[in-house]
Amino acid sequence: MGLLHTLYNELIGFMGLRALIDMYQTGNYKVLLTLNGLLGAVSPVLPLLLVIEIIRAVTYRRFKIEDYRMPFIIFVINRTIGRFLSIAAVAFCIGVFEKYALFKTSFTWYWLIYGYIIWELGHFLYHYWGHTVRLFWCLHATHHIPQSMNLSVSYAHFFLEGAYADVIRTTVCILAGVNPPLLFFIMFIDGSWGGFIHVGENIIRDGRLGFLNKWILTPSHHRVHHAKNPLYMDTNFCNLLNIWDKVFGTFQYEDANVSIEYGVSRDVNTRNFFDIYFGEFYYLALDVWKAPGILNKIRYIFMPPGWSHTGAHKTAVVVKRAYLESLKQEQSAAPATTLYETEQR
Repeated sequence: MGLLHTLYNELIGFMGLRALIDMYQTGNYKVLLTLNGLLGAVSPVLPLLLVIEIIRAVTYRRFKIEDYRMPFIIFVINRTIGRFLSIAAVAFCIGVFEKYALFKTSFTWYWLIYGYIIWELGHFLYHYWGHTVRLFWCLHATHHIPQSMNLSVSYAHFFLEGAYADVIRTTVCILAGVNPPLLFFIMFIDGSWGGFIHVGENIIRDGRLGFLNKWILTPSHHRVHHAKNPLYMDTNFCNLLNIWDKVFGTFQYEDANVSIEYGVSRDVNTRNFFDIYFGEFYYLALDVWKAPGILNKIRYIFMPPGWSHTGAHKTAVVVKRAYLESLKQEQSAAPATTLYETEQR
């Protein structure tokens, strides 16, 4: 019975139903008039969408167990350790840095706008460094390894990534004056939208969401972010507001002529949990071990993924530059071919 009770609690927790069940059992529906009650009522939306996504995939015979198996295993493992580290990281940063805040904000709509812009800056920094610093990529790569896009991917993270992300995002917000209650509300919005943008084609085939595609980060933009196509590498680091991607030149629309290929550039055994979860650490350790000299060993840790002490770099910047250059050459060659064919006629 103890095991069944534990499984029941985990299922209720995963589905976000705890607040609704407590409200039903106590009969206190006035809690919906409070912020915590409202957030609790919204929590089941994403898990429910995941269930609908799976049902639709099964119905239309597009369901593949491998698309969901590894994210589920990762979620189960992270459930026991990762969540406590993130909570501790947020609490630590608030306790240490709140006294150094530039000024104080309040829980109002205009400070919410300010706070969210600052939060997105913190998210951009964490996410950008997660792609451009090899050590941080080891923490983030687990999330990018799935070779399809669906809502279960939002649960696939290395257990330390949440703490690393929250240290950066919380520190930036607290130092910029975002007070804790406002910060927690922003975190809820960010977490909900951040999960939703992983929605797969079994729910939303066209992830552009109409006119919203020009104003916010949509599922289409995040599908681009998860792609390993050279054109799409290291783009769309924001979560909801695309302001910082546009400021720093990392914004990229989905190109109808470039089919998205999900995953990472290295070969991964998608059936092997250890390769998915620890593979990047293994290859980093291998590069550090083989690198000549202490400076090269340090560079492998902090330079972008694909950096090599030999100079034969395969970083995202190098790969994308080569792709764009070849594309430019193809385009410049096309008119010449057309002119030649015209003269032959």
